[in-house]
Amino acid sequence: MRYPVRLLTDDEDIIHQFRPHWRVLLPAVGWAMLLGALSGAAFAALDPPYTWYALGAAALIWLVLSTRRLFAWWFTNYVLTTERIIVRSGMIARTGTEIPLENINNVLFSQKVIERLLGYGDVMVESAGREGQSRLMDIPDPEAFQSEIYRARELRTLHFRGGGSRARDVVEQLESLADLRERGHLTDHEFAAKKARLLGELPGVEPGDVAELARRGELDLGT
Repeated sequence: MRYPVRLLTDDEDIIHQFRPHWRVLLPAVGWAMLLGALSGAAFAALDPPYTWYALGAAALIWLVLSTRRLFAWWFTNYVLTTERIIVRSGMIARTGTEIPLENINNVLFSQKVIERLLGYGDVMVESAGREGQSRLMDIPDPEAFQSEIYRARELRTLHFRGGGSRARDVVEQLESLADLRERGHLTDHEFAAKKARLLGELPGVEPGDVAELARRGELDLGT
């Protein structure tokens, strides 16, 4: 279920939206395999019409055991926009959490061994809001999502410092510089220097601010 565009603010864009990792559906798949095996055995051992009764009973049991989980997965949305993180869940009774990017202090992710093998994990968002901490469960590629949040927060910070439209221009120029670096026309050192200069030209952003963000690991200068 996609997040309604009508609920976004005028200048807000969706960066990334997704459902929980497919691993939450594994119990439903497991029940389907077990009940399918039992139905096959019943089909071979019983005579009509009891074979069809067995198949119908297996299908009904699977629906009872799996429907709730399937609906929970389908109607859960994680949305990262240029202004906030949004979590929506529920089909009829809906619940939601919103975390403004400017309130985020830290983003952590955790993966156990099996979670890393399957490509999912949890993301903990520490914010200055009333909630304090929000744990986002079953996130596909949590490390990449952590980086996306930091990049979105970086641009949001620049926007609040007075560089709203200028920030968008800088993003476009940085994308061009990154393309030049990928094609070998710029070295990593040249790219870092040009990126720092572009960010330093934003209204309300001092060169020292750029250096401080880089030192704290909140800004990747490409070195």
